[in-house]
Amino acid sequence: MEWTLFYRTAILYLAVLLSIRIMGKREVGQLSAFDLVVAIMIAELGAVAIEQVDMPMYLGLVPIATLVVLEIFLSFLSMKSHTIRGIVDGSPSIVIANGKIIEKELRKLRYNISDLLGQLREKDVVNIADVQYAVLETSGELSILLKAAKRPVTTGDLGLPVKYEGMPTPLIFDGHIHFKNLRRLQLDEQWLLVELRKQGLAGIKDVLFASLDTNGDLFVSEKERAIKKPAAK
Repeated sequence: MEWTLFYRTAILYLAVLLSIRIMGKREVGQLSAFDLVVAIMIAELGAVAIEQVDMPMYLGLVPIATLVVLEIFLSFLSMKSHTIRGIVDGSPSIVIANGKIIEKELRKLRYNISDLLGQLREKDVVNIADVQYAVLETSGELSILLKAAKRPVTTGDLGLPVKYEGMPTPLIFDGHIHFKNLRRLQLDEQWLLVELRKQGLAGIKDVLFASLDTNGDLFVSEKERAIKKPAAK
Protein backbone atom coordinates (compact mmCIF):
# COMPACT_ATOMS: atom_id res chain seq x y z
CA MET A 1 0.00 0.00 0.00
CA GLU A 2 2.77 2.44 0.93
CA TRP A 3 4.65 1.92 -2.34
CA THR A 4 1.42 2.20 -4.32
CA LEU A 5 0.66 5.53 -2.68
CA PHE A 6 4.24 6.68 -3.31
CA TYR A 7 4.32 6.02 -7.03
CA ARG A 8 0.75 7.31 -7.56
CA THR A 9 1.69 10.54 -5.80
CA ALA A 10 4.90 10.88 -7.84
CA ILE A 11 3.15 10.23 -11.17
CA LEU A 12 0.27 12.58 -10.45
CA TYR A 13 2.63 15.26 -9.16
CA LEU A 14 4.57 15.14 -12.43
CA ALA A 15 1.33 15.12 -14.41
CA VAL A 16 -0.01 18.21 -12.64
CA LEU A 17 3.36 20.00 -12.93
CA LEU A 18 3.56 19.19 -16.64
CA SER A 19 -0.03 20.35 -17.13
CA ILE A 20 0.63 23.74 -15.55
CA ARG A 21 3.82 24.18 -17.59
CA ILE A 22 2.00 23.31 -20.82
CA MET A 23 -0.74 25.85 -20.10
CA GLY A 24 1.75 28.70 -19.80
CA LYS A 25 4.12 30.61 -17.52
CA ARG A 26 1.80 33.22 -16.07
CA GLU A 27 2.11 33.81 -12.36
CA VAL A 28 -0.80 33.08 -10.00
CA GLY A 29 -1.52 36.79 -9.61
CA GLN A 30 -1.81 37.15 -13.39
CA LEU A 31 -4.27 34.31 -13.94
CA SER A 32 -7.72 35.08 -15.26
CA ALA A 33 -10.74 33.65 -13.43
CA PHE A 34 -10.98 30.87 -16.03
CA ASP A 35 -7.28 29.95 -15.70
CA LEU A 36 -7.57 29.89 -11.92
CA VAL A 37 -10.60 27.59 -12.01
CA VAL A 38 -8.79 25.19 -14.34
CA ALA A 39 -5.69 25.17 -12.11
CA ILE A 40 -7.81 24.43 -9.01
CA MET A 41 -9.70 21.64 -10.80
CA ILE A 42 -6.44 20.02 -11.95
CA ALA A 43 -5.07 20.12 -8.41
CA GLU A 44 -8.31 18.66 -7.02
CA LEU A 45 -8.37 15.86 -9.59
CA GLY A 46 -4.79 14.99 -8.68
CA ALA A 47 -5.64 14.90 -4.96
CA VAL A 48 -8.67 12.64 -5.54
CA ALA A 49 -6.63 10.22 -7.65
CA ILE A 50 -3.96 10.03 -4.93
CA GLU A 51 -6.45 9.40 -2.12
CA GLN A 52 -8.46 6.74 -3.94
CA VAL A 53 -5.80 4.08 -4.37
CA ASP A 54 -8.35 1.58 -5.70
CA MET A 55 -9.14 3.82 -8.65
CA PRO A 56 -7.20 3.04 -11.85
CA MET A 57 -4.53 5.63 -12.53
CA TYR A 58 -5.86 6.55 -15.97
CA LEU A 59 -9.16 7.71 -14.43
CA GLY A 60 -7.17 10.47 -12.74
CA LEU A 61 -4.88 11.30 -15.67
CA VAL A 62 -7.53 11.46 -18.41
CA PRO A 63 -9.60 14.27 -16.78
CA ILE A 64 -6.39 16.27 -16.17
CA ALA A 65 -5.33 15.85 -19.80
CA THR A 66 -8.86 16.84 -20.92
CA LEU A 67 -8.72 20.09 -18.94
CA VAL A 68 -5.30 20.92 -20.37
CA VAL A 69 -6.53 20.36 -23.94
CA LEU A 70 -9.63 22.49 -23.31
CA GLU A 71 -7.51 25.25 -21.77
CA ILE A 72 -5.14 25.30 -24.76
CA PHE A 73 -8.06 25.17 -27.21
CA LEU A 74 -9.88 28.08 -25.57
CA SER A 75 -6.63 30.06 -25.33
CA PHE A 76 -6.18 29.57 -29.08
CA LEU A 77 -9.75 30.69 -29.78
CA SER A 78 -9.23 33.71 -27.52
CA MET A 79 -6.26 34.75 -29.64
CA LYS A 80 -8.43 34.65 -32.76
CA SER A 81 -11.66 36.18 -31.43
CA HIS A 82 -12.22 39.29 -29.31
CA THR A 83 -15.71 38.04 -28.42
CA ILE A 84 -14.45 34.74 -27.02
CA ARG A 85 -11.61 36.54 -25.24
CA GLY A 86 -14.15 38.78 -23.55
CA ILE A 87 -16.24 35.79 -22.44
CA VAL A 88 -13.29 33.76 -21.16
CA ASP A 89 -11.02 36.44 -19.71
CA GLY A 90 -13.34 39.39 -19.29
CA SER A 91 -12.20 42.92 -20.12
CA PRO A 92 -10.29 45.65 -18.26
CA SER A 93 -12.37 48.22 -16.40
CA ILE A 94 -11.53 51.92 -16.06
CA VAL A 95 -12.13 52.88 -12.42
CA ILE A 96 -10.54 56.36 -12.55
CA ALA A 97 -10.78 58.55 -15.65
CA ASN A 98 -9.37 62.08 -15.93
CA GLY A 99 -8.79 62.10 -12.20
CA LYS A 100 -12.40 61.20 -11.36
CA ILE A 101 -13.51 57.95 -9.70
CA ILE A 102 -16.07 56.08 -11.83
CA GLU A 103 -18.62 55.13 -9.16
CA LYS A 104 -20.83 53.18 -11.59
CA GLU A 105 -17.90 50.96 -12.58
CA LEU A 106 -16.96 50.33 -8.94
CA ARG A 107 -20.49 49.17 -8.17
CA LYS A 108 -20.55 46.94 -11.23
CA LEU A 109 -17.31 45.28 -10.13
CA ARG A 110 -18.30 45.19 -6.42
CA TYR A 111 -15.01 46.98 -5.86
CA ASN A 112 -15.01 49.46 -2.98
CA ILE A 113 -12.93 52.57 -2.29
CA SER A 114 -10.87 50.76 0.36
CA ASP A 115 -9.83 48.16 -2.24
CA LEU A 116 -8.90 50.92 -4.65
CA LEU A 117 -6.84 52.82 -2.08
CA GLY A 118 -5.09 49.62 -1.00
CA GLN A 119 -4.03 48.75 -4.55
CA LEU A 120 -2.87 52.31 -5.15
CA ARG A 121 -0.64 52.08 -2.08
CA GLU A 122 0.82 48.86 -3.48
CA LYS A 123 1.85 50.97 -6.49
CA ASP A 124 3.45 53.55 -4.13
CA VAL A 125 0.64 56.04 -4.75
CA VAL A 126 -0.64 57.45 -1.45
CA ASN A 127 -2.74 60.28 -2.84
CA ILE A 128 -5.59 59.35 -5.16
CA ALA A 129 -5.60 62.95 -6.40
CA ASP A 130 -2.32 62.20 -8.22
CA VAL A 131 -3.96 59.62 -10.50
CA GLN A 132 -5.09 60.52 -14.03
CA TYR A 133 -6.28 57.05 -15.04
CA ALA A 134 -6.58 53.71 -13.23
CA VAL A 135 -7.54 50.47 -14.96
CA LEU A 136 -8.49 47.24 -13.19
CA GLU A 137 -7.05 44.49 -15.37
CA THR A 138 -8.67 41.10 -15.90
CA SER A 139 -6.09 39.56 -13.55
CA GLY A 140 -7.18 41.88 -10.71
CA GLU A 141 -4.03 44.02 -10.99
CA LEU A 142 -4.46 47.79 -11.02
CA SER A 143 -2.64 49.74 -13.74
CA ILE A 144 -2.27 53.46 -13.15
CA LEU A 145 -1.25 56.57 -15.08
CA LEU A 146 -0.21 59.49 -12.90
CA LYS A 147 -1.03 63.07 -13.72
CA ALA A 148 1.68 64.77 -15.77
CA ALA A 149 2.86 66.92 -12.86
CA LYS A 150 3.27 63.86 -10.63
CA ARG A 151 5.25 61.63 -12.99
CA PRO A 152 8.98 61.16 -12.37
CA VAL A 153 11.23 63.19 -14.67
CA THR A 154 13.00 61.07 -17.27
CA THR A 155 16.12 61.66 -19.34
CA GLY A 156 13.82 62.03 -22.34
CA ASP A 157 12.02 64.91 -20.63
CA LEU A 158 15.38 66.62 -20.03
CA GLY A 159 16.62 65.95 -23.54
CA LEU A 160 19.70 64.10 -22.28
CA PRO A 161 21.42 61.46 -24.44
CA VAL A 162 21.39 57.94 -23.00
CA LYS A 163 23.37 54.83 -23.81
CA TYR A 164 21.72 51.57 -24.79
CA GLU A 165 21.24 49.36 -21.74
CA GLY A 166 20.27 45.75 -22.40
CA MET A 167 19.76 42.82 -20.07
CA PRO A 168 22.87 41.64 -18.17
CA THR A 169 23.99 38.11 -19.01
CA PRO A 170 24.31 35.71 -16.04
CA LEU A 171 27.67 33.89 -16.03
CA ILE A 172 27.87 32.17 -12.64
CA PHE A 173 25.14 30.62 -10.51
CA ASP A 174 26.10 29.42 -7.03
CA GLY A 175 29.67 28.49 -7.94
CA HIS A 176 28.85 27.02 -11.38
CA ILE A 177 29.65 28.63 -14.73
CA HIS A 178 26.86 29.10 -17.25
CA PHE A 179 28.96 27.97 -20.22
CA LYS A 180 26.22 28.54 -22.80
CA ASN A 181 26.03 32.25 -21.94
CA LEU A 182 29.81 32.50 -21.79
CA ARG A 183 30.18 31.04 -25.30
CA ARG A 184 27.40 33.30 -26.61
CA LEU A 185 29.47 36.29 -25.51
CA GLN A 186 32.53 34.73 -27.19
CA LEU A 187 34.34 34.49 -23.86
CA ASP A 188 35.95 31.57 -22.06
CA GLU A 189 36.56 30.28 -18.54
CA GLN A 190 40.12 31.63 -18.48
CA TRP A 191 38.87 35.18 -19.07
CA LEU A 192 36.35 34.76 -16.28
CA LEU A 193 38.99 33.53 -13.83
CA VAL A 194 41.24 36.48 -14.64
CA GLU A 195 38.38 38.92 -14.01
CA LEU A 196 37.53 37.26 -10.70
CA ARG A 197 41.14 37.46 -9.55
CA LYS A 198 41.10 41.17 -10.34
CA GLN A 199 38.35 41.43 -7.74
CA GLY A 200 40.32 39.41 -5.20
CA LEU A 201 38.47 36.09 -5.53
CA ALA A 202 40.30 32.79 -5.65
CA GLY A 203 37.97 30.96 -8.03
CA ILE A 204 34.52 30.15 -9.37
CA LYS A 205 33.41 28.28 -6.24
CA ASP A 206 33.64 31.50 -4.22
CA VAL A 207 31.02 33.25 -6.38
CA LEU A 208 27.31 33.17 -5.58
CA PHE A 209 26.28 35.08 -8.69
CA ALA A 210 28.03 36.94 -11.50
CA SER A 211 26.74 38.71 -14.59
CA LEU A 212 28.14 40.83 -17.42
CA ASP A 213 26.24 43.93 -18.55
CA THR A 214 26.15 45.44 -22.03
CA ASN A 215 28.85 47.94 -21.08
CA GLY A 216 31.27 45.10 -20.31
CA ASP A 217 31.15 45.55 -16.53
CA LEU A 218 31.26 42.35 -14.49
CA PHE A 219 29.04 42.26 -11.40
CA VAL A 220 30.12 39.71 -8.78
CA SER A 221 28.34 38.72 -5.57
CA GLU A 222 30.64 36.51 -3.52
CA LYS A 223 29.64 33.78 -1.09
CA GLU A 224 29.79 34.53 2.62
CA ARG A 225 32.77 32.22 3.12
CA ALA A 226 34.61 33.24 0.00
CA ILE A 227 38.41 33.14 0.14
CA LYS A 228 39.71 36.64 -0.55
CA LYS A 229 43.11 37.30 -2.08
CA PRO A 230 44.87 40.54 -2.95
CA ALA A 231 43.31 41.86 -6.14
CA ALA A 232 45.38 41.24 -9.25
CA LYS A 233 46.87 44.32 -10.88
